[in-house]
Amino acid sequence: MERVQQDLAALLARTDAAIVDLDGTMVDTLGDFAEALNRMLRDLQLPAIAPGAIERMVGKGSEHLLRSVLKHVLAPDQQALTAMQLEAKAEALYPQAWERYQHHYLAINGQYAALYAGVAEGLAALHRTGRPLVCLTNKPTDFARPLLRAKGLDGFFTHVFGGDAFARKKPDPLPLLKACEAVGTSPARTLMIGDSSNDAQAARAAGCPVVLVTYGYNHGQPVRGVDADGYVDALTELIARACSHYFCQCEWRENRANLGA
Repeated sequence: MERVQQDLAALLARTDAAIVDLDGTMVDTLGDFAEALNRMLRDLQLPAIAPGAIERMVGKGSEHLLRSVLKHVLAPDQQALTAMQLEAKAEALYPQAWERYQHHYLAINGQYAALYAGVAEGLAALHRTGRPLVCLTNKPTDFARPLLRAKGLDGFFTHVFGGDAFARKKPDPLPLLKACEAVGTSPARTLMIGDSSNDAQAARAAGCPVVLVTYGYNHGQPVRGVDADGYVDALTELIARACSHYFCQCEWRENRANLGA
């Protein structure tokens, strides 16, 4: 069931900062995941995994992704095992798998990834409003920072918090609350921009308004069925709607026709 979104211009006018997810929101990293994971699986002499299967597992952190991949590739040959036995077999492989995955991901980080259309322009416009922007991802910080730098996005953010920055990850509200503390804004006036139910659940629990992009991963489920305050097809759509009303006094107001406002 698709949900009705709020007036985004009015929503944005009530915000003082924005928290932005990384994978599936700013950067399409599925190619990176597929390359690093399949290199790791080859090292462990395990079957390869298709990108489509990986896409449904992305969003809950690298540890969850790796465990999900191991169980996925082990399952066809282990049908006689109980779920508990399969879990134990995956856990036994996990330490070696994690070491090899980190090795390969750091080696290829960003090489098989691409910015989504409108991301750089949308972030630049949001940045010009003077509102602090925070990148908050479940990806390890050591993966997130180099990726942002490689894609030319690092300069937009006052803070970058990975999945290892706090005691808990999204969808727990803790990372959002800590991000709000870092920039000195209240959750109610801090917009979460993401691509999945993971981001929306964290935002709702933290008390932040949330807007979702329609092109991300969302665990293979339709994103417009997720409880959010709005949905956009590109980050430029956010600033276009806002500049056509009263969110910001910026140079994009003069050029809003070019953004489809």
